[in-house]
Amino acid sequence: MQDILVLYYSQHGATRELARLIARGIDSVDGCRARLRTVPKVSAVCEATAPTVPDTGAPYVERADLAECIGLALGSPTRFGNMAGAMKYFIDSTSAEWMAGTLAGKPACVFTSTASMHGGQETTLTSMMIPLFHHGMLMLGLPYTEPELAATTSGGTPYGVSHVAGLKNDHAITDAERKLALAQGKRLAEMAKKLAA
Repeated sequence: MQDILVLYYSQHGATRELARLIARGIDSVDGCRARLRTVPKVSAVCEATAPTVPDTGAPYVERADLAECIGLALGSPTRFGNMAGAMKYFIDSTSAEWMAGTLAGKPACVFTSTASMHGGQETTLTSMMIPLFHHGMLMLGLPYTEPELAATTSGGTPYGVSHVAGLKNDHAITDAERKLALAQGKRLAEMAKKLAA
């Protein structure tokens, strides 16, 4: 089995749910399995630290996860049209992996959730792509051969799957969003498997 890292940050659960769906898509490809990981919240208090192990959900990402994966799905909620600070903080710490070429040549995809329909989904997705390009990763989007991409009235985008969670995080992931997340995970795994061979 070859691992594909699904790395996300989620404050209210919507991005975590997309991560789980992408992981299911990865797991549907023979010989591949998803490795779900998250990043700790950034504290404004210098002395505050996150617990070593999260109270719930996936474990925190470690450097070995980046080295051992054959592909990466990166997800974050939107913060003013950009990735969340916790994810940016982690990515900013990966200079050693950048210098070593740890992620170079591996495929990657991105995903996000927003509170509103025009909350900056596409700019958030591209904000996550930019450092992955610097790492030498090969970016995968969602092609319009996925019929839900042209039919969805909520999340979608050819840059990567997205979800509109609502201002109170009360909008469930739609059937179209679910299918797109599964398709994105499967597409990433299929490409990672080909490139690893």
